[in-house]
Amino acid sequence: MPLGDPHGANFEYTVEGLPESVFACTIPVRDVARSVLFYKDILRMDVLFSDSDIAYLRRGESRVILRKSVSVGIDTGLYFGVDNPYNTRRRLIDEGVIFVQEPKRGPFGTFCSICDDDANIIHLIEMNAEFKN
Repeated sequence: MPLGDPHGANFEYTVEGLPESVFACTIPVRDVARSVLFYKDILRMDVLFSDSDIAYLRRGESRVILRKSVSVGIDTGLYFGVDNPYNTRRRLIDEGVIFVQEPKRGPFGTFCSICDDDANIIHLIEMNAEFKN
């Protein structure tokens, strides 16, 4: 039940103030400086800030926070949007990236999955696909 206007009027809630997108995600890494190289050189992300404990990177609207951790090697649940997972796969194979999932059709579109240098799994999914159950 809405609390209403503190001045006594009724207030009707809309979608105002609700989440519209994922702003950023955090990925655990053992060595921030080493991990920055993968995200900068392979995924072509811009480094906004980096020190020994944390790094902030961005490419387009994708923002990643690399945070030093002893627990690495997880399925991040992170899906980066790409124009075509098959083209992305060809490019990243040339960079020596390890694929844990070849391009495969899923409900949100075709995707593939890679590992970063800490064995964290990152998914790459076509951005403009329609949902298919």
